[in-house]
Amino acid sequence: DIISPATINLVNPQFIDLQVPAGWAYATGGPRGLIMYNAGSSFKAFSRECPVELCANNLIVENDIKMVCPCDDYAFSILDGSPQTAGISVSVCEFRVTQINSTILSVTNF
Repeated sequence: DIISPATINLVNPQFIDLQVPAGWAYATGGPRGLIMYNAGSSFKAFSRECPVELCANNLIVENDIKMVCPCDDYAFSILDGSPQTAGISVSVCEFRVTQINSTILSVTNF
């Protein structure tokens, strides 16, 4: 997937949960949107596009620990995008997150 650079401002109310470790939020960017995750010492950004099948719905975060495709219930780790469903070998597309300062994140391709 190709992403236009996205800027995330942690001060915005929609990103309040990203200010704490293990917090997550949906964001615009990428082909179908992003799932942003605070990994404690860094931030992660994953595409909301299911990597297994073309699906009309976006991945959703379930129980704060996994990303799930509502079309087929395939699950992926919110920590690294790895598949959590038996028989699935592809991971969710991850993008590079660079912390510009204490409140600004930049999301780009690796």
